[in-house]
Amino acid sequence: MRAFITAAAVLGWVGLSIQLYLIFYGRWSVGASLLGGLVSFFSFFTVLTNTLVAVVLSHALTGRTSKARGFFLTPWVSSAIAVSIAVVGLAYNLLLRHLWHPQGWQFLADELLHDVMPLLFLGYWWCCVPKGTLRLRHIAVWVIYPLVYFAYALLRGHLLGLYQYPFINVEKLGYPQVFINAGGILLGFVAIALVVVALDRWKGRS
Repeated sequence: MRAFITAAAVLGWVGLSIQLYLIFYGRWSVGASLLGGLVSFFSFFTVLTNTLVAVVLSHALTGRTSKARGFFLTPWVSSAIAVSIAVVGLAYNLLLRHLWHPQGWQFLADELLHDVMPLLFLGYWWCCVPKGTLRLRHIAVWVIYPLVYFAYALLRGHLLGLYQYPFINVEKLGYPQVFINAGGILLGFVAIALVVVALDRWKGRS
């Protein structure tokens, strides 16, 4: 299992590194700010969630005790990240994949961040995260993450005129449709969270 976690952690950091390089290279080639590229990089829900995934997997490999390790390996925290990365994979494949066809290194980064890492981390969650401690009340805490991100994405888009995802593009869709889209994704998040809690309780009993 350690070999599996190691491979998953390496792939997570590789996917993030490739995506960061591509953003930096694209901005450098047109003389744009690299700092702005870093901000843009961390303005994607996909990147933020994959970073959390890679952090959890990395902590799982270390034996050094720390507050950060204790926090990220707490079952309700790791489970929240599992729900979030599942949403990343489903949302991309259902809503975004058909909109573009990346090639080369961008294709590799996309596959790692949207397909490979969700599957690997869900496998890690199933096999390695202690079960039987989750409760429905945890979902109320988990939804804070996507809600805060949504508020940030709208604020950033309003200030810069740049929206990270087409389904929250207020300039093209208007606020009513954007809130409907976000509400649908949030409902999907909650549905996945309910499945995760149910699986946790079932496996905890068994």
